[in-house]
Amino acid sequence: MSDDLDDAVAQFLSDYNSAMKEYEKGYVDADATLSVIDAHIDELRAARE
Repeated sequence: MSDDLDDAVAQFLSDYNSAMKEYEKGYVDADATLSVIDAHIDELRAARE
């Protein structure tokens, strides 16, 4: 993987973990969590291209 893609994957995993922690603590509902994760997936896809 290129450095940019490595960075994007690392950022995605960090953002994913943060979103899941907020959900598990009850700060956000499932729909909001999925929306955040979907946005991070879009960013990861863009970095891959």
